[in-house]
Parts: sequence; structure tokens; C-alpha cells
Amino acid sequence: MTGSSASRAERIAALGYDYASQPKDAVTACNLCGASTFVILTHRDRYGYPAEAHACTRCGLVFLNPRMTADAYGRFYDGVYRPLVSAFHGRLIDARTIQAEQREYAAERAAFIQPFVAGRAFRSMLDIGGSTGVVAHHFAREFGLQGTLIDPAPLEVEEARHFGLETITGLVERHDFGGRRFDAVIVCQTVDHLLDVRGTLARVRQLLTEDGILLVDIVDFRAAYLRHRSVDAAVKIDHPYYLTEATMSAYLAATGFDIARADYAADRLHVGYVCRPAAPRPDALPAPASAMEMLREIRYVQNAPQP
Repeated sequence: MTGSSASRAERIAALGYDYASQPKDAVTACNLCGASTFVILTHRDRYGYPAEAHACTRCGLVFLNPRMTADAYGRFYDGVYRPLVSAFHGRLIDARTIQAEQREYAAERAAFIQPFVAGRAFRSMLDIGGSTGVVAHHFAREFGLQGTLIDPAPLEVEEARHFGLETITGLVERHDFGGRRFDAVIVCQTVDHLLDVRGTLARVRQLLTEDGILLVDIVDFRAAYLRHRSVDAAVKIDHPYYLTEATMSAYLAATGFDIARADYAADRLHVGYVCRPAAPRPDALPAPASAMEMLREIRYVQNAPQP
């Protein structure tokens, strides 16, 4: 696929994906703070689909509303996600072509987490949303871990099996791990895709051993809309959530994690966190003024003259 034969809009239209008709759930309570007063930020996403992004006026969490059901997202990742991203960028991005980029990312993240793993008697690792297994394989080899990967995309999970990883096809929100616990859990380029961020992080806290570590990173929503000078361009149907440093820090504290190290990634878009288990602080929230400050900035970005 190349970008020269058709416009971006034409390539996306050619997929025939009818987002508007997909079953959806309305969000009535903020996933972070539980409030129910929202402001609508966007009416279309970067692909041109009719998707609304709402912001909680109490804590500043941004999310799609309504958003597709878990079953609809399962079908989306099964056959639509990679073709849609390919159409958007005008080049083939699939379970094989993405691996070169994932190898570079894996090496960078392993260096970031190395001081917290080296010399520890860690044995097991869970990679949530692990895609083709490149990152999990690199971590398992680098640190001598037994790797388990869960991802909703069957073609990507099939690639991961080639690395000898234990693989699970499905959504982490729905999978029963029984009584298993892991020394390390990694949630790389995934948390924005979850349907229940708070619930998943709380579950990760239960899945971790008491001296285990969590590696998680976010696409910083604020960095994204400032980079594009557009809020619509920072929203996409594959991300139910849009996190900032303020909201992610609150999520981690609320679900029982202390941040041991944070990192602005080389792409200047992602923010990574190494976290240790701690006592949950369920009422942790961003500073009271942060939501209003973000909303004022968003209005400026939406209306400021383009250079």
C-alpha cells in the first residue's frame, strides 16, 4: 500500500468499516473519579469517524463516549485495526512489518527497566497487549524470565507463538488468570486501548508479586494535541482513553502503585513509568485546577490560527 494512489480519506473509505453502526456503550461515570459531568471535546476522530471524546470536568480524564462494546472491539482488532492504521499512514502495517519498530522499542524499554530487574530473583512476566511478542521475547531473553502474553488480535498472537511464549488470545479485562502471580507486568503502548483502566490496573496490582514491578506507558494526550495543533487529530476509535501525566499518576496511586521512575520517550509523545506495589489511595486525583487548565488549553488549540 502506498500513499500516492489514493487520498487518505479514500483509502479509509475503501475499507468499508461502518463505525457508526457498531454496538456501543454509553459512559455515565468517569473511570477515574466516578463523576458524571462531562464536556464534549470532539465530534470526529482522526480517521473521520463520528466519534465523540468527552472530558470529565472534575479530574480531566478524556475518553470516547459512547464507545464500542467489548465484543465490537474484539472484532475490530481481529480484522480492522491494522488495515485501518495502514490506510491512515498509506503503507502496510501488519503483524510482520511492525516488528522492526517493535524491536527498537523493546531495546529502549529494556534499558529503562534494567536497574529495577537486574540482580532480582524474578522468574515470570506478563505482557498485556503484547502484540507480536517482540517486546516480551526481548525482555524474557534479556532478564531470564518466563514470558506470558495476552492480546486480542489473533494474527499478532500467532506471531508471538513463534518466540516460544505462552500466549492468550483475548482481552485482559475478561481473562481469568486464576491464582497466578507475576514478578513483572508490562503494559506497553496498550493502556490507552483498555476498556477499564482503573479495573485493569487494580487487577495488575493483584497479579504482581509483592516485590514485583509494573512497566506501563501512555500516549500523552496533551503532547498529542499540541503536536498536531488539533484535538480531533489526537483522537482515534482504537483508543477508548486519552491519558495525561496528571490522570495517569492519579490512576497509579489510586490502584496501589508508587512511581519509581518516569521517562519522556524518544518519540516525545509517550511517557513511561516503572512502578512498585504500594498501598492503594482510592481517592487520589489530579490537582483541582488541572482539569480546567487543560480545557482552557484545548479551546485555545481548537481556535488558534494555524501557522
